[in-house]
Amino acid sequence: MTTTSSSAGVQDRLEELHRLKQLAHEGPEPKATERQHAKGKLTALERIELLLDKGSFAEVEPLRRHRASGFGMEARRPYADGVVTGWGTVEGRTVFIYAHDFRVFGGALGEAHAQKIHKIMDMAIAAGAPIVSLNDGAGARIQEGVSALAGYGGIFRRNTRASGVVPQISVMLGPCAGGAAYSPALTDFVFAVRGISQMFITGPDVVQAVTGEKVSQDGLGGADVHAGVSGVAHFVYDDEETCLAEVRYLLSLLPANNRELPPRIHSEDTADRPGEALLELVPAGGNHSYDIRAVIEELVDGGDHMEVHAVWAPNLVCTLTRLDGQVVGIVANQPATMAGVLDIKASEKGARFVQFCDAFNIPLITLVDVPGFLPGVDQEHEGIIRRGAKLLYAYCNATVPRISVVLRKAYGGAYIVMDSRSIGADIALAWPTNEIAVMGAEGAANVVFRRQIAAADDPEAMRAQKIDEYKRELVHPYYAAERGLVDDVIDPRDTRSILIRALSMLAAKDVDLPRRKHGNPPQ
Repeated sequence: MTTTSSSAGVQDRLEELHRLKQLAHEGPEPKATERQHAKGKLTALERIELLLDKGSFAEVEPLRRHRASGFGMEARRPYADGVVTGWGTVEGRTVFIYAHDFRVFGGALGEAHAQKIHKIMDMAIAAGAPIVSLNDGAGARIQEGVSALAGYGGIFRRNTRASGVVPQISVMLGPCAGGAAYSPALTDFVFAVRGISQMFITGPDVVQAVTGEKVSQDGLGGADVHAGVSGVAHFVYDDEETCLAEVRYLLSLLPANNRELPPRIHSEDTADRPGEALLELVPAGGNHSYDIRAVIEELVDGGDHMEVHAVWAPNLVCTLTRLDGQVVGIVANQPATMAGVLDIKASEKGARFVQFCDAFNIPLITLVDVPGFLPGVDQEHEGIIRRGAKLLYAYCNATVPRISVVLRKAYGGAYIVMDSRSIGADIALAWPTNEIAVMGAEGAANVVFRRQIAAADDPEAMRAQKIDEYKRELVHPYYAAERGLVDDVIDPRDTRSILIRALSMLAAKDVDLPRRKHGNPPQ
């Protein structure tokens, strides 16, 4: 009799447990899920199932409930409290995750909600595994006042502590307003989806009240705005399924933490494959445009790469890819946009990418075809000196293997900044089409020989003569090589195999840094 009663009691408790977990998973009511789907949005658990390997998700604190009182909160205490947290795997590798559940309090953050996020972030840092946040929340929970705001502070502090320690990825799948927007901005990569992602510090109503400007949510902080104008979003997609699939792909390129190397795979692409197409892709004439992406695709494994910030500052291409199965980061000037010139946005974009690669042991390859920094009053007044110095600082500070290849133009300070040998590139290579100089021959001749040109009977003939003279003396392809500033001038067709051999040689690179708390990079 006692045994039977005991068994019945256990069964009742198990049934109660399953019922409570079912309530947590289903959300407040079926109509809430219908409303989420009607907006073209998935639920938190549906998103997690798409991101993680099937059946790998282990949830943490699904039965957590808030303890707030007042404003009717006592009567509304849903399980999970509007955020799903836990861990799982992506291609068999551990990933920690938290996902706002917009069906519960609009995904707004309260004290218990924040504590769940704090716990999962602490676990990720301790375990040395990436953190992915699926953001779909209405900001701080107003009913909980300052407790909610303090919860954001704890998230920001952990974002900062995890920076450069484990990869952090934010996926914007709904609204993100006010102080909540700062957490994604502190992470390494931000993904956005057109039509459902919005980020702003002050919403359209406040903007209109203060400035008189009338703007929609998408016009103020939609996916395309942040991907192409502000630079807050690194990647943008048309739907959640594609977005989450690309998050999986990015994770496959990254190490679990800063103590590991990126995962290496077997490549079907042969290491010594000649790049015959490179002879046609890059015109010898410095004034002719071409798409550097085509060069990258010819060099890397299977032509496959993941470009970061593809539509922001497009005059500089930053992309993650593989060479002979090894993950590398490529920074390349883009002659198809603004002739590949460096400006404020390109400098900041490149600096951030270089810093990320250096933090996570990803070797850097720099493809150089740069005519200089963009001149102009706006550039100078907006701080091209201090902001351009960010890219210089990032390269000088990087300790990962660094290889630069000058394809064509490399003029002035921009040549130095683009990982030249003088700022620490381990291997500096050049194609026979390279023009490494203080400036182009035409501009240099006008400066150096202006008096002779002005005094000549035929100034144009004298200018042409002096341009030719300057090219012969200082801009020929072997000038830098003769002075040891370029390690070798190579056949473009051999670039892939030479890069792979150089990466292999640099695999055990070790740098003894001076003792310091941290540097003070230009802002």
